[in-house]
Amino acid sequence: MSVNRRSFLLATPLAAHAATWQDTPKVPTAVIGTGGRGSYLLRGVLEQSNTKVAMLCDNKPDRLDKAATAAARDNPKTTTDWRKVIDDKSIEAVFIATPPHLHAEMAIAAIKAGKHVYCEKPIGIKASEIRQLLAAAKASKKVFVAGQQLRSMTMLQEAVGKIHDGIIGDIVMVKAQRHATADLPHDGSSGDWYFDVNKGGGYLVEQSVHNLDLINWVMNAHPEKACGWGAINFYKNQPPGRTIFDCGSMVFNYPKNVQMSFTQMVFHPRAMPLGNQYVHVFGTKGSVDLMGAPTMFPIGGGPAALLAEKRKESPHAHIEMFYRSIIENKPSPADATVGAAAALTAILGHEAMAKQQIVNWSDFGIAI
Repeated sequence: MSVNRRSFLLATPLAAHAATWQDTPKVPTAVIGTGGRGSYLLRGVLEQSNTKVAMLCDNKPDRLDKAATAAARDNPKTTTDWRKVIDDKSIEAVFIATPPHLHAEMAIAAIKAGKHVYCEKPIGIKASEIRQLLAAAKASKKVFVAGQQLRSMTMLQEAVGKIHDGIIGDIVMVKAQRHATADLPHDGSSGDWYFDVNKGGGYLVEQSVHNLDLINWVMNAHPEKACGWGAINFYKNQPPGRTIFDCGSMVFNYPKNVQMSFTQMVFHPRAMPLGNQYVHVFGTKGSVDLMGAPTMFPIGGGPAALLAEKRKESPHAHIEMFYRSIIENKPSPADATVGAAAALTAILGHEAMAKQQIVNWSDFGIAI
């Protein structure tokens, strides 16, 4: 997967495009799925100056009513049937924030209906549906953005750009993890799908896809194979019928035999060192801790140096870039190829853990 890093250096001050940005008619937008993530996206849409929330969809009435109240300014239509959103010709842009097993089907339908699509991560949980979505997006002239929002963080754009320019030399290894202090609430509103691997895809696919996308980005490639082991060691049958792992360890093999070691778990004590998330990239000239404030540590010693100053990022920068792609014809910050590579990397790791054997990217039959 060859990526021109300059396509990600997209952040520009709002004033630089004020005439184009502010004078454009409002984009009629629909949000499908108004739960925790969908409500967050809805707030981001409402903050944009050139959008109108025209339609909301959710199969849970309480969520739908709450979202309609939040968007009362725009007096949106509401429905419990997502296909009515697709069929409504007045809708130009669609946000998809449903459980992951529905993402690809809905996104493909929206694309074929001529809508601009912002599809939450992962864009699919099966290689077969990702293949279909990738083909539909490539055949469309509309904007597609995958919800891999790290791609719109200017600090990471700067740091990854410097790594691509060779500041740490050749990348020889990556060590990363995503650890949490607790599981998702078992009695929460997402408990009816999150713990079912056939609906959520598992922790690696539903959550760690962000971390894996960052690694693909800095590697400028996707892995060629993976092996690993996963287990349910802490939350045994919690909640009852649970089918997703609560911990796992994987090794991904990237081009040029570069190894990436990744662990995930949901019972890391908050006070214990090396918790939460990190991505350590090791190069022939130095190594970088990409999370937090990206810092380079020279291989032969010497003072550490920031690759990019830590800064306050807009929480809805990715949403703004979606609309800039529509209105100003800017490149998508995370197009279907990026979304597909991220999701397939997570699926590769999950299948390796589930099968407890080496799984090859070539088994997917998808060239990216």
